[in-house]
Amino acid sequence: MSFGARVLKTGIAVTLALYLSMFLNPQSPVPAAIAAIFAMQPSIYRSWKYFLDQLQTTTLGAIVALLGGMVLSNEPIAVGLIIVLVIMICLKLNMGETVGLTLVTVVSIMEASGDWHFALNRFLLTLIGIVSAFLINITVFPPKPKVQFVKQIQSVFNSMSLLLRTSISDEIKEAVFRDEKSNLGGSIKSLSDKYNLFEEEQKKMKRSKFSQTRQMVVYKQMLLSLQKGYEVLDSVERHYFQAQRSPELDRFFDTHLERLIKFHEHALLKFEDKLKPNGEEAEQFILDNDHFMEQAITEFDVDQNGMLRLSIVAAAIYDYGYQLERLNRLADHVHSGSDDKDSQDHILNWIKWP
Repeated sequence: MSFGARVLKTGIAVTLALYLSMFLNPQSPVPAAIAAIFAMQPSIYRSWKYFLDQLQTTTLGAIVALLGGMVLSNEPIAVGLIIVLVIMICLKLNMGETVGLTLVTVVSIMEASGDWHFALNRFLLTLIGIVSAFLINITVFPPKPKVQFVKQIQSVFNSMSLLLRTSISDEIKEAVFRDEKSNLGGSIKSLSDKYNLFEEEQKKMKRSKFSQTRQMVVYKQMLLSLQKGYEVLDSVERHYFQAQRSPELDRFFDTHLERLIKFHEHALLKFEDKLKPNGEEAEQFILDNDHFMEQAITEFDVDQNGMLRLSIVAAAIYDYGYQLERLNRLADHVHSGSDDKDSQDHILNWIKWP
């Protein structure tokens, strides 16, 4: 985990929880700090959901632990049985994410063997930690996964374009290629996580307007295009250099990849409103991508060693181009300045595409 706002906020939440809990129990504020650590979430929606879920499971866990302590005492086997029971309850309620902190509360309450004053104290300390984390998360550098997603798109594309431009030509050092490709995979995974967060937030916390729905379609296609570009890198690494190739074949693949990267760059610039819609470029790109795949199918020597491997690479490149054509069409519609119903319906139909 790299240092960021969430790391800083966790420290602030723990500090706040410790100070607040000292008023309730100066001798043992630790449960509040533990609760604050567990409760820090990556989005506002998840913070609110975790707060509600944790409130329910902690209350149930505290009641079960109190009754278990009164009936079974605090023998290790009794604690284990109560732990199993509480886990089953949490899973039955589809609140598995709250199990960890709930079990910490259960163990600390059973330590007192049915002393309800002690149980109430531990329960309140846990609530202090959860509330502290929730308040800090929504007030100090509140999570903005959508903003982070948009900022990260261009940097991820720049990293990917460098690797795609040098993958076929074999200009980049192998060790550097592997390291950069690994970093790129992590960046795309991070983008995917951010997209899932703000998609979840939009669906659960507010009513979607057309403009918001359109944004989600655009961001999803941006992410998918990057993922398809990464799949090209993966197929090149796994299959391309294991096949017999001629210099002409290398130029054939390299030239088309360069064409795809340029088109990807132009599509992203259109979303930034820096380039005009260009229908001729898009039509020519579709023809070029189809021609590339047709030539890959019909003109390659099927008897040549490794040609099946090259067909896998060609298919990945064609699919990348297909997704770029969709991305470009979205860019043209978004910045066309037309808000009539037909335009809106056309864009919303993208949601149904695979």
